[in-house]
Amino acid sequence: MQTDVSTVIKQHLIDPEICIRCNTCEATCPVGAITHDSNNYVVDATKCNLCMDCLPPCPTGSIDNWRLIPLVRAYSVDEQFGWDELPPELSEEELAQAGVDQGAVVQQAPQVTAPATATDSEAFNSRRYSATVPPWSAAHAYTNLYGPNAAVKTMTATVTGNVRVTEVGTDYDTHHIVLDFGKQAFPVLEGQSIGIVPPGLDAAGKPHHARQYSIASPRNGERPGYNNLSLTIKRVLEDHQGNPVRGVASNYMCDLKVGDSVQVIGPFGASFLMPNHPRSNIVMICTGTGSAPMRAMTEWRRRLRASGKFEGGKLMLFFGARTQEELPYFGPLQGLPRDFIDINLAFSRTPGKPKRYVQDLMRDRAADLAKLLQDPDTCFYVCGLKSMEEGVVLALHDIAKDAGLDWDAIGTSLKRDGRLHLETY
Repeated sequence: MQTDVSTVIKQHLIDPEICIRCNTCEATCPVGAITHDSNNYVVDATKCNLCMDCLPPCPTGSIDNWRLIPLVRAYSVDEQFGWDELPPELSEEELAQAGVDQGAVVQQAPQVTAPATATDSEAFNSRRYSATVPPWSAAHAYTNLYGPNAAVKTMTATVTGNVRVTEVGTDYDTHHIVLDFGKQAFPVLEGQSIGIVPPGLDAAGKPHHARQYSIASPRNGERPGYNNLSLTIKRVLEDHQGNPVRGVASNYMCDLKVGDSVQVIGPFGASFLMPNHPRSNIVMICTGTGSAPMRAMTEWRRRLRASGKFEGGKLMLFFGARTQEELPYFGPLQGLPRDFIDINLAFSRTPGKPKRYVQDLMRDRAADLAKLLQDPDTCFYVCGLKSMEEGVVLALHDIAKDAGLDWDAIGTSLKRDGRLHLETY
């Protein structure tokens, strides 16, 4: 394809100064235009079709940046990987000097990937059904009250608790950490997250980027009536390929002592929020530390039930881990009343037993889930490793199909009405 040197594009870029590297944009992008390295998340101009699917889920707004630029000078992926800040916009004079006809603007760079085959176009895409709006009855969420730059300063929190919530002696070292904000306002809702700013500098001599963690406590605090919250953090000692690494933020957080101070930004998230109307049912599907927002939702419902201010609404949990010993909060889960929450546990590495994953348990409960899929008062929440996402949504698809339901109609309603929320990493 010949490109006119006078053609300009509106290039989509991500602001590295406020991006918290949460992977939401890359996980959401339907055309694979977003990628990342150890420094930045970036947009490939040769793939981006300006579909805007990545904009609503971004917790910080870092995704919403654009530059008018000659197509032949579009910023490459490698250039963007090296940025510490966005480049300035080109002035009209600079565009004119480049020989640009500003009336000849295309919406995106030409596609360089081969056109999809019929098989590709029919492939199952779980992100097609992920909602970017909250349930209609969710409470109003406050976001971005504290940030990493000078304009909106970080919040200082104090550690008031740090307890291991997986069995000692296993490799899966997960901690329940409580942060107190004293007299400073930090309002949060179940399903939101915060960013932790590790102290010190990275290998390049730059301050560490914030790391995002889901909140594991209800809106009125880890301790009711206190201005605090909790996090569920796994100590990272290897990457997804099994290579040894030492996670900067996770090890910093897991090693904190009571009384230590932590720099916090956020809160983030305006769609992965629990419904509040009494008839609402909540189906929670998670693995590992993806249990954090599910714990928050469950505890808020438990407190409402204990107060007599909430009736109705089914809670159903599908929770997966490699073994029982590596399942966070295994003990407390056993103490929840069975008429309050329907708990289904999957273990994939129990010696002498077949591997079981959350999607296997969902298929076992197909009759119950088929009814809940048809109920407009039911919301589904999926949180955990990216590898679980497609299997979970495909299980919902198959359950609907096997029950004789119209999946296309159901899938559309799950997205449109804020009923299916995917938060994987």
